[in-house]
Amino acid sequence: MRVDEIADQRENQREDRRAGEGAPANGTQADRVVRQAAESAHRAAGSLAAVPAGALDDALRAMAHLLRENASFVRAANEHDVSAARTAGMSGALLDRLRLSEQRLDSMARQLFSLAAAPSPPARSRIRDLPGGLVLEEHRRPVGVIGANFEARPNVVVDIASQFIKSRNAGVLRTGSSALRSAISLADHVITPALWGAGLDPRLIQVIREPGHEMAEALVRQPALLPLVIVRGSGASTRSLAAEGARHGVRILAHADGGAVIYVDDSASPEMVSAIIEASLDRLGVCNRLNLLLIKDTIWPDTITGIQALLGRLGVTPSLPPHSHALGREWALEPGREATVTISPARGPADAARIANAETSGLAAAVIAEDEAAAAEFMSRYSGTGVFHNATPRLLDGFKLFALPETGINIDRVPGPRGPVTFGDLYLRQLVVRPAP
Repeated sequence: MRVDEIADQRENQREDRRAGEGAPANGTQADRVVRQAAESAHRAAGSLAAVPAGALDDALRAMAHLLRENASFVRAANEHDVSAARTAGMSGALLDRLRLSEQRLDSMARQLFSLAAAPSPPARSRIRDLPGGLVLEEHRRPVGVIGANFEARPNVVVDIASQFIKSRNAGVLRTGSSALRSAISLADHVITPALWGAGLDPRLIQVIREPGHEMAEALVRQPALLPLVIVRGSGASTRSLAAEGARHGVRILAHADGGAVIYVDDSASPEMVSAIIEASLDRLGVCNRLNLLLIKDTIWPDTITGIQALLGRLGVTPSLPPHSHALGREWALEPGREATVTISPARGPADAARIANAETSGLAAAVIAEDEAAAAEFMSRYSGTGVFHNATPRLLDGFKLFALPETGINIDRVPGPRGPVTFGDLYLRQLVVRPAP
């Protein structure tokens, strides 16, 4: 970083401190911390309008290079987080989310290169001609500043920051205390220097550096500064933040609940059943892993023993009928019991889809069947976000489906971006009527 750039950065920091000192006295300390970060991001956000797309992509490629060049700093901070979390009794599945291995950092870098190479949607689209020599256009406009809250997944810091930059939005990011050192290291050693190097204002991406859940609550109480907040995490916590945001007029894109379903039809190939179940349990702490396995009742007696043996080889415990819990209980959120799959019979594809719709979050479901009619019946009746035929529901992922990082998976049952949310979804639609050219 050049001397003049350092001077500019210090002046920006002084400006931000003065803004924070002049902020209204009302609200909690957390409100003031988040408000100062959001105001700083707002000052930088306007600069993105005139930035060539190539400069935005240069910043993403710089992040990818810096992830590799500064991996030792990032991993040292992450190892501190992992050690502290293990001492505090964090479960193995959640530790897996928290850990930034060399392979995971390399995967993050590759995703950044892919995002940089992805074409941006057109800023303007012609919809139709109107009477009187007029034309209707749709213009894509950035939101401005977007908030994001997520738990112990430090890779999400880079995923979300990169998508905000690609979509010409600034952002305020907050993560759980267990991942805070990792998040700060990624901001200081990867994101900020990449923005500087590409000629962008480093204040575009703000990371809340103070721990405590009150920071998350403050993030969803700033409608004028943060009209949209992306929330990822455990069900109860995320639902609570969504409700708090709604009370304050903040739009929440919430990824609260997960748990994938697989229905095994009587026409399923045993070899495919084994392969898809195994592929769906490669990681136990993720939302789109197998959570509920439904088996056609007519093949239950001949199938259940083999499936139990398969799960045993994978180190997974089956929860068999009669169940003392809801069928859709999400095992990934159960510390110490993540290695569990609920198994239940279903009368056929229609009944399996009914169970999946009624008992689970609606994240994802798969049907394993050679009978095309049975598969079509299940897929037509299942109303969730993603449905798969003879494929693992682990494919419900932004990078696996679109070759793009995701901010999260939206499972809302209302119009809007549904499924993996990527940079192309982070915009406002503006309808423009003007004389036809």
